[in-house]
Parts: sequence; structure tokens; C-alpha cells
Amino acid sequence: MKSNSIEIAELIRNAPIGQYIGADGATILAERAAQKIDLADDEVLCEKGSSTNCFYIVTKGRLAITGVAKDKQSAPILHVLDKGDLVGELSFIDGSAHPDTVRSLGSASVISFNKADIDPLITGNPELVFNFMRAIIKRVHSTLTAINRQQHELLSYIETGGRGRL
Repeated sequence: MKSNSIEIAELIRNAPIGQYIGADGATILAERAAQKIDLADDEVLCEKGSSTNCFYIVTKGRLAITGVAKDKQSAPILHVLDKGDLVGELSFIDGSAHPDTVRSLGSASVISFNKADIDPLITGNPELVFNFMRAIIKRVHSTLTAINRQQHELLSYIETGGRGRL
């Protein structure tokens, strides 16, 4: 195994998906379907409206999901992604365009998984791909649950006029 593959396999094992695919799965993905990308400060990972057919796991640093800049203002930060967070899942699954731009906040690193590299594993390693996709779905579900919880708290705050929760 190449030294770069060893490093990538370790990053995959230590990411949240590692618990679903195990050491052997991380090694296979590192050798055949994953790439490490290092980002400089304020470097764009994916641009709004583009489709990369990839998804990414943040392995170091932070990424900002940004909205559209108004006039001469800088683009507003909509959400900050930290180590272990995923981005680009829909582009990976169905080729959807990215709804927002994602850029680094300081130096950061991600592991990239391209759909074209994962597809051949479906027939060669179906259990690995199943567990890989299960891990992605669990992470997406966890994110959606957190968003729903935050939305409920915000609505409660608004309904009580800022005096607390209902």
C-alpha cells in the first residue's frame, strides 16, 4: 500500500464512517476510491451551482457553507463544518448541483470520494459499499435531526417573545 493510502486509510478509520466500514473497508476505500485534499485559507472546495459527483469528509480544520454576497459585502456564513462533518452528499448520490459555496476557514483538509471510483466497488465489494452508504445516511439523518431540534428551539423562542422555551 502506498504511504499516501496508509494516511488516507487512517483518516477514514478515524472519521465517523470508520465505525461502519472497519479497517479493511477503510484500506480498500483509501486504495481505490479516496483522495486527500488540502485547502489553504479561504480556498473554495465546491462552488454553488456546480456538481462534483463527490462528497467530502472534513478531516482537519473548518469549512464554511456560504450564501450569496450582497453588494460589496462578503458572503454570509450559513453554517460551519468541523472535523467529521460531511458535505456534498447529494452531488455524490444523484449529481445535484451544490446549493451553496463551501470554502475553508483557515487551512483545512478533506477526504474526497468520487462516485465514479465508488461505483466499481458495488459489484466487487457490495457489503463495503452498503456499509459506506449506511454511514452516509446515518450522518445525514443526524444532521437533519439536529436542524429540526434547532428549528423547534428557535420557534419556541420566537413564540415566547424571547422569554424562554414553552
